Amino acid sequence: MKRVLSTFLRLLLTVTLPCALLACGGPSPVEEATANNVLLLGNGAEPKALDPHLVSSVGDSNILLSLFEGLCAFHPSDDNMSIPGAAESWESNEDYTVWTFHLRKNGRWSNGDPVTAHDFVYAYERILTPAMGSPYSSMLYFLKNGAKFNQEEIDSFDEVGVKALDDYTLECTLEQPTAFFPELTKHTTYYPVHRATIEKFGSMTDQFTKWQRPGNHVSNGAFKLKSWWINHSVVVEPNPYYWDKDTVTLKEIHFIPMTEFTEERAFRAEQLHYTYAMPSNLIPWYGEHYPDLVRREPYYGSYFYRYNTTKPPLDNLKLRQALAYAIDRNAIIDNVTLGNQTPAGGFTPPTPGGYQPPTPYSFDPEKARQLLQEAGYADGGEVPEFEILMNTHESHRAIAEAIQDMWRKHLGLTNVSIANQEWKVFQSTIIEMKYDVGRAGWIGDYMDPTTFLDMWRTDDSNNNTGWSNPDYDRYLKEAALEPTPEARLAKLHAAEEILMAELPVLPIYWYTRNYLIHPDVQNWNPLLLDHHNYKFIHLKAAPPHPFFKR
Repeated sequence: MKRVLSTFLRLLLTVTLPCALLACGGPSPVEEATANNVLLLGNGAEPKALDPHLVSSVGDSNILLSLFEGLCAFHPSDDNMSIPGAAESWESNEDYTVWTFHLRKNGRWSNGDPVTAHDFVYAYERILTPAMGSPYSSMLYFLKNGAKFNQEEIDSFDEVGVKALDDYTLECTLEQPTAFFPELTKHTTYYPVHRATIEKFGSMTDQFTKWQRPGNHVSNGAFKLKSWWINHSVVVEPNPYYWDKDTVTLKEIHFIPMTEFTEERAFRAEQLHYTYAMPSNLIPWYGEHYPDLVRREPYYGSYFYRYNTTKPPLDNLKLRQALAYAIDRNAIIDNVTLGNQTPAGGFTPPTPGGYQPPTPYSFDPEKARQLLQEAGYADGGEVPEFEILMNTHESHRAIAEAIQDMWRKHLGLTNVSIANQEWKVFQSTIIEMKYDVGRAGWIGDYMDPTTFLDMWRTDDSNNNTGWSNPDYDRYLKEAALEPTPEARLAKLHAAEEILMAELPVLPIYWYTRNYLIHPDVQNWNPLLLDHHNYKFIHLKAAPPHPFFKR
């Protein structure tokens, strides 16, 4: 613990003091950490929770990926592959509606208890129980009657399509054919939880109890929780009972909440191995001068704004469409984000496997002004005041200010304000729909367009727009029953055409991943989903790099 404290005190000093004050000639925190197999990761915002049933953000999921393991696990270099996790094998029936998973008998929780099929049944009941209030419960709507139980249309969980056939055999019966179901089980929402620990500190559905604290937390992944200091760090260490512990080489991982500018300064001073993000204005500079330190990779995600369609003035479809046509997405990418993103004329990114989304929205100020008049406004000055709400982040503000300026310039809107909230508060505000226009980003949970389209189903827990359309819901349901991949994608395309016509969301761009990574980090491979299986990551001291000056 003294060594950990020393490392982080040095980290905090480096962020706040000139680097010259630290030029003492000793090893940098990264050099010291590499020598001790300690991985130092920037991780964006402070985590909301360390409970897989309470989180929905990428940063929170990064931590949970180290602590827990689903039935299947992430391959270190191929997003399309599922490798054995808690289950050592699995198979389906002929039409992919029933999946059977065979759990390994040497699977252990971090307290030494065996991991069994009953743990997964308990976890699935917990996340789907309405009293749990899970923000991501809809991920388990793939299970037969999962949605009905979560929405209180049925009372008995026995009717939901999951059962333990014995201690080490789990059977999942689905609502519809789903050939990619093993991929879903890698997601945080499908992770097991330890019943005895949950109920030691409260009932099954009590939120934010003491079970999440160090010393109480029990998990089944390659690592276990060592410490959690609010707004400082989450530290994990190897789980001594993990079934594949011999593969794990890291002695600790430190997940450190930081803003992107602070991360970059910490990386520059060799305080971090990796930055969760980086300032957009520095991406070209690093690309030109130190291309070996910066990664610019495709990322299966969409950056967009939600509209609250239940309150004026954004309940007006023509106004929503006018706002979409008044945005110059290329200008945002070329002058603000600077990360080689792709302008999004539609919502779902093009998907490996052949899906090409409808992309009706391009920059067309004349059409935008025409739609504004059709919305009932002679000019932008007549549009009632509304607000763009974002979570606190420098790049989000820069994008919001650019869009605010475009709406002012091309539509004459003078009553658009910008507000920001800390991440946890922001999430609650969006869920409670106390916003007008809300900043959003969605990263695919698996490699299929339904990971983007399912969230706009009626009453999906991630919808949060007030929008629904029965034809949209029907197309998604029919798509799963189509006999060929081509017919299935055509139905998904038809659904997205409805989404784009009624526009509860405002597409802006499709993501890329831009981040800094130290040469000491090994086996950190480009991944479209950016889900890194930490048991495969290792550290090796690289030759001194000219960028790091001490």
